[in-house]
Amino acid sequence: MSHSGDIDRIYAREREKIERFSFDEQVARVFPDMIRRSVPGYSTIVEMTGVLAARYARPGSCLYDLGCSLGASTLAMARLVPHRDCRIVALDNSPAMIERARELLGEGEPPEIPVELLCGDVREHPLERASVVVLNFTLQFLPPADRDRLIARIGEALEPGGILVLSEKIRFADPEEDRLQQALHHAFKRNNGYSEMEISQKRTALEKVLVPETLAAHEARLREAGFSGVHPWFSCFNFMSLVAIR
Repeated sequence: MSHSGDIDRIYAREREKIERFSFDEQVARVFPDMIRRSVPGYSTIVEMTGVLAARYARPGSCLYDLGCSLGASTLAMARLVPHRDCRIVALDNSPAMIERARELLGEGEPPEIPVELLCGDVREHPLERASVVVLNFTLQFLPPADRDRLIARIGEALEPGGILVLSEKIRFADPEEDRLQQALHHAFKRNNGYSEMEISQKRTALEKVLVPETLAAHEARLREAGFSGVHPWFSCFNFMSLVAIR
């Protein structure tokens, strides 16, 4: 599954009106380039999602990739999880992303673990007998009022000893630190070839669509949902990944 695609030039021309960001066909075409140039450490997070899944997946259980986009984390799990009787359910609410994920999945050798690609709402899809659930940069796009319930549902579906991998863009309670981390993130994007106009226009498009929370807020929610251990394992600027153990 080669995640090739077009170069991201979506915000390269000045727009009179900037629409709210959505995962449409235009984004699906450039997504691998967009996320590589926008999210520091993304490839590491994806690869280590597979490593974590290999450690915690139980035979005969379900592994969920919720908000799977083009299926990078799904493939990382399918490649590394040793139990062939597991099942991976990859879910995204964007028809364009699921369609492109299906094309990419069909390009290489079929995974040895069955993968089900579904278009649907992560807030509503039933979860059952899970040993691994992945939310890589998904929770941040849900309305804040819906986040507690989803994490609680995941907690209920996970078997004891199962894990949730939660990766998010975060904000910092200290305004000075928050400004610094945002500035560093923008420097990362500039270093990857984005212009000031592209950075600014995308930031406007994402406003009120991507609503980040503090690490403390995520940890409190996970504890409330019954996770016994919450361990940050990756951090770069204002991006972080946690592994939460049920």
